[in-house]
Amino acid sequence: MPADPAAVLPADARAAFRAGLVTPTSGWSRGYAQVNVLSIPREQAFDLLLFAQRNPKPCPVLGVLEPGETSGPLLAGGDIRTDVPKYTVYHDGVLVDEPADVSAHWRDDLVTFLFGCSFTFEAALQDGGVRIAHLDQGVNVPMYRTNRQAAPAGAMAGPLVVSMRPVPAAQVADAVRITSRYPAVHGAPVHVGDPEELGVDLRSPDFGDAVRIPEGHLPVFWACGVTPQAAVMQSRPPLAIGHAPGHMLITDARDSDYLVP
Repeated sequence: MPADPAAVLPADARAAFRAGLVTPTSGWSRGYAQVNVLSIPREQAFDLLLFAQRNPKPCPVLGVLEPGETSGPLLAGGDIRTDVPKYTVYHDGVLVDEPADVSAHWRDDLVTFLFGCSFTFEAALQDGGVRIAHLDQGVNVPMYRTNRQAAPAGAMAGPLVVSMRPVPAAQVADAVRITSRYPAVHGAPVHVGDPEELGVDLRSPDFGDAVRIPEGHLPVFWACGVTPQAAVMQSRPPLAIGHAPGHMLITDARDSDYLVP
């Protein structure tokens, strides 16, 4: 691990992951955007694109690679098969592997979608005085399947997935204001407060790790780019390759590229 992950440039971070480093990426490469990754056969790609179009909050598309393409403008000189610290591999919707390199699973008909990630706005939250609990506690961000269903598209259907960050009650308005300026990376929260309204048990994340919620803090929930993977689990395409939740692709794009006035 580098002494200061926040200071590592994206290309160097990707090189470290390519060399075998496995770690959640929250807090890495400060100032640079991170993305969710999902590769799916061309035959199912239109359904996934339509699913994203109908669910822009959890599935904001920042890039799409052509079938079989392994690099693109967001990862110049990189390789989508090796440059994520940890992957998920699904066969017929069932998780079968979580490798650090998916070259052995790769097919030339795979279309790769790059979806915005809320890690991108965490630096802005910190700059606004809002602490990030999972960074303070040294764990992965907690993510939950909710009782809300995403809008289906063709064969793709599944629940909305959310990430959660506890925020002091007095700073919730600040967190909403700050993150609303980043609509391409999930934007403002989808829910604040009572987790039971989402069907969520804060003690048992479906992905990532539980965090301690300090006194006086409220749980704040943002739409999460793991939503397409939840749709894969429910819809069961023959093959899908994604990032392991919390282990993102770090891109060459700047956070500020997705900031709106």
